[in-house]
Formats: sequence, structure tokens, C-alpha cells
Amino acid sequence: MIVLSASNITKAYGTDVILQDVNFHVNNGDRIGLVGRNGAGKTTLLNMITGNSQPDEGRIFISSDTKIGYLKQRDNFLPDSTVMEEIQKTFDGVKRLEAEIADTADQITADPGNENLINRLDRLQQEFERRGGYTYRSEAAGILTSMAFGPETYDKPIKTLSGGERTRLALAALLLEKPQLLILDEPTNHLDIGMLKWLEQYLASYKGSMIIVSHDRYFLNKSVNRIFEIEHHRLRVYEGNYDQFAEKKRQLREAEMRAYENQQREIRRQEDIIRHMKERGTEHLAKRARSREKRLDMVDRLEKPETSEGRMKIQFTQDFQSGSDVIMTEELKKSFARKNGRRILFDHVNMDIKKGEKICIVGRNGIGKTTLLKLIMREQLPDSGRIKIGHNVTFGYYDQGQLLLNPSNTVLEEMKETYRLYTDTSMRSLLGRFLFKGDDVFVRVGDLSGGEKARLSLLKLMLGGANTLLLDEPTNHMDIESKEVFEDALAEFPGTAVIISHDRYFLQKIPDRILELTPDGIVEYLGKYDYYMEKKSSIQSGKRYLENMALQEHQTEEKELSSEELRRKKKAEEAAARRKARDREKLEEDIAELEKQIDDLEKKMCLPENLSDYALLEQLAAQLDETKKEYDNRLEEWMAME
Repeated sequence: MIVLSASNITKAYGTDVILQDVNFHVNNGDRIGLVGRNGAGKTTLLNMITGNSQPDEGRIFISSDTKIGYLKQRDNFLPDSTVMEEIQKTFDGVKRLEAEIADTADQITADPGNENLINRLDRLQQEFERRGGYTYRSEAAGILTSMAFGPETYDKPIKTLSGGERTRLALAALLLEKPQLLILDEPTNHLDIGMLKWLEQYLASYKGSMIIVSHDRYFLNKSVNRIFEIEHHRLRVYEGNYDQFAEKKRQLREAEMRAYENQQREIRRQEDIIRHMKERGTEHLAKRARSREKRLDMVDRLEKPETSEGRMKIQFTQDFQSGSDVIMTEELKKSFARKNGRRILFDHVNMDIKKGEKICIVGRNGIGKTTLLKLIMREQLPDSGRIKIGHNVTFGYYDQGQLLLNPSNTVLEEMKETYRLYTDTSMRSLLGRFLFKGDDVFVRVGDLSGGEKARLSLLKLMLGGANTLLLDEPTNHMDIESKEVFEDALAEFPGTAVIISHDRYFLQKIPDRILELTPDGIVEYLGKYDYYMEKKSSIQSGKRYLENMALQEHQTEEKELSSEELRRKKKAEEAAARRKARDREKLEEDIAELEKQIDDLEKKMCLPENLSDYALLEQLAAQLDETKKEYDNRLEEWMAME
């Protein structure tokens, strides 16, 4: 059964055509992956499907019994609201019915024989039951539990949630609405590998239809059975997951180009024959030439297949080679200050990285992966342990937050500030290779999108000539095409690369080894992502067995304790839990205050009267940088709390 269809959809903003003659349909149970480069029109299409905008031409049909749920990239949660308050907003209509039922019941008590009131109460109760009024509280608790929100989180303010927690909460609120068509716009943002696997499993059991916008190719492979690609303002449908789509697209491009080139060769051959006939000058040959011209004019000429709309051209080079030993750490330890002492991020970190290796570092959010890179670059000092950097090693660093870019600079100024020997012409040529063309080079860095900032950071990295790249989540904010170009360039780089990443497709393609950072050190896996998951699964199975044995021993030990000893132990545990809750609450208050300071500083930097005061802007930028560092430290401390 078709739940959604689009017929000849066209949408433009002024003279800028976004979508043209788009046709598709979605069947019940379909899992659609909607792909296309940044700015292709994916969000525009979603807005038309959800009724937030209308097409200029064509129509969208949605079956009458289809309810749409839309998970946007940014939620609309109120920062001071709590987890449970936001979830219960889903049931505002049910709660109004509940109040109306209570009011009608009171009226019947005052007027027992009023049949209109009795009939009204009956209708309200039926509607209340139909909408799950008797079960919505337990349903809300159940969906929160499945999304890893226990009862202790119900009163947690929204402003203290991490990006991943907000994504999970938004998805929980959406699923409680029981939509028949689920639309997810970048649902994997801010999720670590564990949460990504959980989301895949959850969506696999979802009974309705789905349209998923994502740049996560591994997620698309696991979650969809059809791909809708928007390219050159048009939409093309492919059956299968992402890998099948990529192969079919390649084959289709090659077939279209062969057909076009064959026809062009035949046209040129016919034109040569006609020209030779005319040159002979006889009436008979001239007549035959005119006849051939007429037949040639009637040929339905193929248009040249459109090539990609512009691809980054990346090539990482090294000015000189490093020695064979690049990075070695011995028993590295790092902690940070807390109110009640220090919190250990990690300890016993031992690594030995050789020239030319591509190493990926994984680990849960907040474990200290970024901190580890900063220790390697000597930006921070370890509590103990030793870091040895090899002979002739030069570092190039990619910062996932692009905090190394100056938001006040234009794109051209940002590049010229670092690479002064380039002329404007040669620098603009290089920027053009990274899709900054024409007046794009005069746009302020602060006004760039996440993907544009990523491209600018990569260009600076490319020109640096470092032989060892330290990359912190480099594929964040990139569209699929940019990711593929970047991956190819990184695979060809002759130097060494150490990369933090949650991108599983990237992890399956690039690394020679995967290093998992844990509180107790590094666990090494000599392979790519699938091997890492296979080995990790077998390790965890063994660990669960040992934990069960330990639990049995603990229960036996507890049985041997006296009731007085058990009471003292329980009181000590409760006191520790209260201290931990107070510490966490204080951290959450600090984080909220730092968020406010960052927001105030950014607004102050954007005030018109301050834009020309470069001294003030420099001072504000320094304050902002320090505040963001403090915010990151507090956030990392909060996320590391168990």
C-alpha cells in the first residue's frame, strides 16, 4: 500500500531552482535513505512532505490514515524543562480529555439525570481509551527506559543533557506519537558507536515506514532498503542499501556516458560524410547530402550526462619524512580536578605508532580521546607517564569544533594569515579546489556552515605539509561525497595518521589498527571495524561470565555479613550516592552558566558597533576560547561521572 507519493514536484526560491519534476512513492514498510550533498534540497523536500511548505508545482499525496512523525536535526525542547515534562507534552491532548472527563463527571453528580451529559461522558471515555489514556503514563516510562533514561533522570533539566541524550529524548517523544511514517533528519548526530548500534536495532523493529536523511553510510547500509538521491535538482530512486546504490549509480553513470559518446562519434561520422559529399560539387551527391542532413536533424540527441557538481580535490603531502618511530606512550595517566579530589580520565595508556600507519582511536563519549591528542601535541601535560615523539615528526591537527579558525576573518583572510607567501590569485585557485568560488572567499568564517568550516580546516591541513596528522572526528559535518574524497586522499597519504572517529564506514575503510581508549588503558584490535566488533563481542561475553561469577561470590559474602554490618554498609553507600548527586548537580549548574557566558560573548562579538573594533574583538575571542575550554573540561568531567 502506498502511504506517500509525489508527482512532478518543483520548488524554487526566486530564480534558484531547488527541486524540479520530482516523482516518487513510499510503500508501507519502506525504509528510505534520502541522500545528496549539502544544499541539494533534502530538507526542502522534507518540509513539503510535512506540510511546512508547499511545492510551486505538482502535488504530494499522503494517505488519510498516515500520521507523520518528524525528527529534526535540532529539537524544540525548553532548556529549563525536565525530561519527563518534555515527554508528557506528547500527551497534552490526552490530559485535556482527562480533565474534561473529570469536569463532566462533576456536572453529572450535580445533575444525575441529564442524558446529554451522560452521552458526552461516554463519548469522552471512549476517545480517552482509544488514545491510550489509561496506559500513557506507563507507556512514557517504558519508552524512556528503552532509550536509557531511568527514573533518576526524569527531573533532569534539558539544558544539562548531552547531544546524544537530546537525540534519544526527541526520538522517544516522537515514537510515543505512534506515527505511521517516521522522518528522521540526521538521527545519528552526537551518538557514539554503542548508541548507534542500539538505534539500528530499535529501528529494525519499527513497524511503520521511514525516511532517513543521513551521511552515515554504515547506518544506511543497516537501516534502509531503498535510496532516494537528490542531484542536479532531480530525484532518482535506487533499490537496495547504500553500497548497492553506490554500485548501481556508478554502473548507470558509465552506461549513460558510453551511450552519449557512441552517439557523438556517429554524429561526427555522419557530418564528415555530408561534408565530403558537398565538397564533390555534383548535383547527385548534394541531393544525397541534403537527405542525410534531414535524417541527422531528426535524431533524438542524448544530453551529456551531468558530472558531479564539484568535488573537493584533496592531496595530503609531507614536506619531509619522519623516522620509523612516530609516537610512543608509556603508562600515560590523566585526571582533572574535582571538588572532592581528582577524577581519573584514563591510566596505563601505552601506544607504539610507526611511520605510515593509519590508527583510529575509539571509545565512549567523555573518556578523554581529544585530551589524549592534546597530550601528544604537548598542549596539556600528563599526570604521570611518558610520551616520546620520534625523529623529524611534524604534526598537523584537525579540531572537530573548528575552534582554531578565527570567526572574524573572511575565508581568504583566514588562509592568507597562515600562508602569507601565496598571492591572492594562487590562494583563490586553491580555495576553488575546495569549492570556495567567486565571492565565497569574502564570507566571514563565523557565517560558514559546519561543512564549509570542515573544508576550510582541511585545506589548511593540506597546505601544512605535516608528516603526522592528528584528526579529531574529521568526517563530522561532511556530506557523503566529501567523505569519500577525504577518505581516498587519506588512504594515499604516505605519512602517519591518528584519527578519532565514530564513523563506522570510515573505520571499516581506513585504519590499520583500532585502539579503544578505556579508563584502564588501550585495548588494541589489529583490523578494521567489523573485526573490532567481532573481537569486542567475544571479549564482552567472557567478561559477563566473570561478572556473574563475581556477583555470586559477592552475594555469598553478603550472606555471611551480620545485619549490623549490612546496615552500616548500606548507609555508607547511600551517603556516597548523595555526595555524587550533589557533585553532579553542581557540575550541571556550572555547565549551564558557562553555556550562558559563551552565548553572551558570541552575541557581543556580533553587535554592529563592535565589528570594527578589532582590539575588542580579539579580546572577546580570547575570552570565548578560554570559556569554551573551561566548558569542555566541565562537560568532560560531567560525562565521565558514572
